[in-house]
Amino acid sequence: MPNQIHGHQVMEMMTSSNQLYTRNSLKAAIIAKFGADARFHTCSAENLDADALIDFLADHGKFRENTDGLAIDAAKVCNH
Repeated sequence: MPNQIHGHQVMEMMTSSNQLYTRNSLKAAIIAKFGADARFHTCSAENLDADALIDFLADHGKFRENTDGLAIDAAKVCNH
């Protein structure tokens, strides 16, 4: 199994970029940074590809999503 990257690293990438993403541009940014074959894990899930990680983070309220795009909701990011 490939090395698992924690979803926090993706959220940190989003925060440090200081930009909004569409789902497509976020997926492209994840692939550019971590590679097309990267797999991700979170506190409660593992072996997620980029699409599954984006869905997971959205489903768990980690993003603010509106017509302008996706942005991390800092109040919803756990600190561990």
